[in-house]
Amino acid sequence: MKSTVRLYTSFAFGSLRIITSGNRYYWGWMLVLLTFIGFGAAAYISQLQDGLITTSMRDQVSWGFYIGNFTFLVGVAEAAVTLVIPAYFYNWRPIKEIVAYGILLAVAAIICCTLFVMVDIGRPERFWHLLPGFGGRLNLPSSLLAWDVIALNGYVLLNFGIVTYLLFTMFRKAEPNNRLFMFMVWFSIPAAIAIHMVTAFLYSGLIARPYWNTAILAPRFIASAFCAGPAILLVALQLLRRFTSFHIRREAIWKIAELMAYFMGINLFLLSAEIFQEYYGGKDHVVHLHYMFSGVDGHTAIVPWMWTAVICSVLAFGMFLSRRLRENPYTLNIGCALIFLGVYLEKSMGMVIPGMTPDPLGEIFEYVPSWNEIIISIGILAIGAMLFTLMVKIANQILHGQFNVDQKPMV
Repeated sequence: MKSTVRLYTSFAFGSLRIITSGNRYYWGWMLVLLTFIGFGAAAYISQLQDGLITTSMRDQVSWGFYIGNFTFLVGVAEAAVTLVIPAYFYNWRPIKEIVAYGILLAVAAIICCTLFVMVDIGRPERFWHLLPGFGGRLNLPSSLLAWDVIALNGYVLLNFGIVTYLLFTMFRKAEPNNRLFMFMVWFSIPAAIAIHMVTAFLYSGLIARPYWNTAILAPRFIASAFCAGPAILLVALQLLRRFTSFHIRREAIWKIAELMAYFMGINLFLLSAEIFQEYYGGKDHVVHLHYMFSGVDGHTAIVPWMWTAVICSVLAFGMFLSRRLRENPYTLNIGCALIFLGVYLEKSMGMVIPGMTPDPLGEIFEYVPSWNEIIISIGILAIGAMLFTLMVKIANQILHGQFNVDQKPMV
């Protein structure tokens, strides 16, 4: 027992030493993120003082930029599964070497999700009323919000446990317990699917919002998630290779890009199927699609963004279908940027705003996020980027044998 405590202490202090040392690029990046976090904190203090009136949300549109970012980041958290399946299901070593980075991205994304929900709460000082045992109850199994709380928190704890166990085992220069480790890995696959399914059910279960009442909403969420998360991860891995001693095989990057092409194709197919069903059927709630793609009664604020999303997704799909383009670093990164922008616009604002416009009474309120919302959101994303950077910095040294029980971390 004492030996284990001593090892954990050495592991913790060594990790602290790693994140408090670095070159000018590292500290420059930290300074940029801290600046964004500072502006975000100042904007949030203003929101706490004046209330949600500092946002552009109103009775007609009660979910806005915060929930849009929450929805998108739940999908980003599924990036780990895109790596886990080929790494452990097919035992493909080139991807198995980078699975830990995908899991770290999932942890950072879910923490950002929690923060976006927190800033969306009008009276955060009363949050404790929602906690079981402290003034509230989860209302299981009837409440989908309760299922979402369990799924998201369970997923972040599971992934944090997987990566911590793996890194600490490698720090001790030992082999992980295969039965325990593989159980957690296999369980993470349905858990990842569950977090986005529950999020989709939160939307589709709202009967008063007919735009979301579709059975293919959950498959659309999952397909797009398997594109957006890996797009961020591929860029991050290439930056790591550029600025650190990190090494990744090209075959791993190409395989991830190939998988992204398949899932983007599925996402576009499901979107086109939904558009056909709405327009051809001529149902009353086709007005929501009209608002998205052509505007209604002169209200066109979201139209250019939705067409941008579709064009970016189609271009990226076409590029990634070509093996020559997806295996070229420049076109690969352009494709990743297009996928990120396309899915972000479609699954954040493109999902939330059209579903609430027009409202159940037919009133159209043109929602555009306020600067306060944008600054707070940038601050939250900066927190996620900082957490991911710090975790990757520690993991990178352990995975490459530069920090273990017999060797102090490199500074």
